[in-house]
Amino acid sequence: MEGVPGKLAVDIKQTKPFKHLEEEAFLNLLRTADALTQKEEGLLDGYELSHSQYNVLRILRGAGNDGLPCGEIANRMITRDPDITRLLDRLERRGLAQRSRESKDRRVVTARITQTGLDLLASMDEPMVETMKGLLAHLGSKELKTLIELLERARETVN
Repeated sequence: MEGVPGKLAVDIKQTKPFKHLEEEAFLNLLRTADALTQKEEGLLDGYELSHSQYNVLRILRGAGNDGLPCGEIANRMITRDPDITRLLDRLERRGLAQRSRESKDRRVVTARITQTGLDLLASMDEPMVETMKGLLAHLGSKELKTLIELLERARETVN
């Protein structure tokens, strides 16, 4: 409805209408991502992991025994982190990941998840699934598929 403020405008106490729909949609996306991320971070705090550290561990688990070069980990991150080296330093200090130089090319540093890292992720899998379901299951399968499609289309202009 024209002139009636949307939920976001009410939530952020905005009295003037948004300049255009794209602005309102973009700000809604940011607000939603922040709210969902805060819930996920609450769970991750219990494991003393940041979102980025959790993301790296999942990437390394998926890579298997071969591991991945640090640059490839950066390319696969859900949210970009400019300092993969520092992230891996923290994970290595906790015994969750390890790095080694490749014998073929000593310039390449490959990171791998350790058994301790695998065990930690295994203990987190079910609580993470339940958290995500708790946050989004109310949308239903059809709406979730539509949401995924719309988000993928929105990223087309930036990828």
